[in-house]
Amino acid sequence: MNTMKPHAQRRNLLAALAATTVAPWSRAQSAKPLRLIVPFTPGGSTDILARAIAPRLGTALGQSVIIDNKPGAGGSLGAGEAAKAEPDGNTVLMGHIGTLAVNPAMYPKLSYDPLKSFVPVAWVARVPNVLVVNAASPAKSFKDFLELARRSPGKLAFSSGGNGSAAHITFEFLKLRAKLFLLHIPYRGTAPSVTDLIAGQVDATFTGAPAVLPHVKSGRLRALAVSSAQRIGPLPDVPTVAESGFPGWEADQWYGVVAPAGTPAARVAQLNAEINKALALPEVAQQLAVEGAVPMPATPRAFGELIAREIPRWAEVVKAGNVKPD
Repeated sequence: MNTMKPHAQRRNLLAALAATTVAPWSRAQSAKPLRLIVPFTPGGSTDILARAIAPRLGTALGQSVIIDNKPGAGGSLGAGEAAKAEPDGNTVLMGHIGTLAVNPAMYPKLSYDPLKSFVPVAWVARVPNVLVVNAASPAKSFKDFLELARRSPGKLAFSSGGNGSAAHITFEFLKLRAKLFLLHIPYRGTAPSVTDLIAGQVDATFTGAPAVLPHVKSGRLRALAVSSAQRIGPLPDVPTVAESGFPGWEADQWYGVVAPAGTPAARVAQLNAEINKALALPEVAQQLAVEGAVPMPATPRAFGELIAREIPRWAEVVKAGNVKPD
């Protein structure tokens, strides 16, 4: 596991980004297909986001883009394979908050280092999480939920898609800041965790908006708070955690592309430019919106700084919650 101090991590990352002068990347250097590794099964948010940008990226680059799903160990297997790939500019990874920020604290023998093994390419999107309860819950607001949890420590249970999943670490972050004692019930995926919440088998979950918005609209679940810095369009009347008494609290899921360390800077610059162009297309924005995702076009440096900030933040949460892999 990476043990570098956060300021040293950022310094090394920025030095690596600035070390190479960018020269144009020619199409002759892109004779092979671009392999886009997705470290999860098809159909999840990481896979959907990858498939949203892949066709546009392929057209712009003049080369085919192959989506290669490599699930396992919370995304660590696919990420490890990407880290070991030849840095010829034709292999990239669709990473996310778990593979690039949470896993270093969860897996002591991780086969890659998010900052040393990769070079950041592009920040693709962020997805707000939504805290929801069953429609029959006595908690009508976020304040009600906190009071209910504090009155009955250890009695309320929250579900997640598994140990170390976005829902799990988001709730652990809330527990840490709000000083709550709640039981965690992990499931094998987000869908069954939401199904049991609707059935009243658990009391709450705090997961990505796409999984719960249809049930909030149908009245089967009640939304109490969102994890983003601002309220989200589909739920304009639902407050953020930050405005509900926890200033600065934010815990969105985020996704982005990285390449093996040593990938030529010119190729990184080209991929960044074309991914950002794809994210600006109305049809791509619409595809992302279906997933509750917000496009986040940015420079490689900005995405690298995000990764460096997030690693120590989630390490604290993983340690405090004693989060272990399944």
